[in-house]
Amino acid sequence: MIPPQSDPLLPDVLALRDSLPLKPAPLTLAGRFVTLTPTDPDRDASALYHISDGRALDIGGKHIDAYDAEEQIWRYMFAGPFNAESEMHTHLCALVSLPNGLPFTVMDNATGHAVGMACYLNNAPADLKTELGSIWYSPLAQRTHANLEATHLLLTHAFALGYRRVEWKCNALNERSRRAALRMSFTYEGTQEWHMIVKGRSRDTAWFRVLRHEWPTVQAQQRALLDG
Repeated sequence: MIPPQSDPLLPDVLALRDSLPLKPAPLTLAGRFVTLTPTDPDRDASALYHISDGRALDIGGKHIDAYDAEEQIWRYMFAGPFNAESEMHTHLCALVSLPNGLPFTVMDNATGHAVGMACYLNNAPADLKTELGSIWYSPLAQRTHANLEATHLLLTHAFALGYRRVEWKCNALNERSRRAALRMSFTYEGTQEWHMIVKGRSRDTAWFRVLRHEWPTVQAQQRALLDG
């Protein structure tokens, strides 16, 4: 049952706003296919750089040929591509230092190797909402269960904490991200035009979300995809 918008929220719901920190508390989220660990720039910069700079790779029996990193990973991101490991380290430090965000390094369970990143961003406990963003994966993990399960783990944790809304935003031109959000049962809310200037270009932003009362259905649909 969804309370009318004009009705006051219950005291226990409002009390959550004071119990949740502005900067999400770090923890490890473990799934069948991937494990999310709070990003440590000193530990993770080298691995994340080398899986995202366009080189050919052989990891854990998986092979990818050399590729265009700007096209395959970084075109619609706020940062990258990076020309050196030190630049990746600086980028990771900036994410770790966000006052209202928490970056995770996504580890492939089968190989024990980093395959990408996903973050809580723009965390707003006063409104019981948070955002999933700065998500990217090496071609090693694209078109696998990595993004689906990482997103599922992040949503599960956020709603278990008491959040009412989890957002997913992307460049409106990023068709791959838009398809992923819809496939994972996020609801498209619209596109905010001229929302930002990113890398010297005007960005329209597509907004998606999952609300607390929608989560049981979304959770079941995502589990079905993971099992399938």
